[in-house]
Amino acid sequence: MKDRRIDTTKIFTFDSAHKLNDYDGDCKYLHGHTYKLEVTVRGRRDSCGMVIDFKDLKAIVKEEIISELDHRYLNDIFSFNPTCENMVEWIFEKLDSRLSKGESSLQKIVLWETPTSYATLEREEYDAS
Repeated sequence: MKDRRIDTTKIFTFDSAHKLNDYDGDCKYLHGHTYKLEVTVRGRRDSCGMVIDFKDLKAIVKEEIISELDHRYLNDIFSFNPTCENMVEWIFEKLDSRLSKGESSLQKIVLWETPTSYATLEREEYDAS
């Protein structure tokens, strides 16, 4: 097999409540979501054939993200307005140092707020800012 860089993705869910500040619409009121979080790591396979062990990826995301956000009121956690866009950047920043090592790096975070609405932050844009 060729030594290709491969994207490895794991999907998580968590439930949280929030309200949007300085927003003139229904989301200014307290409401909740079942968020879907996609975490993608890009890298070369190790001697076992893995970019990252799904078990390790799960443990890191649960420790850094899920344990902080699941069944919580997001306005009490964040100093910023808890929009999907702001949260996806916060998640990328929290996971970047834990998932970017050696030949592998955090490549993309996708945060679904509803089944039809999501925000994405990719490495290229994260590094450009």
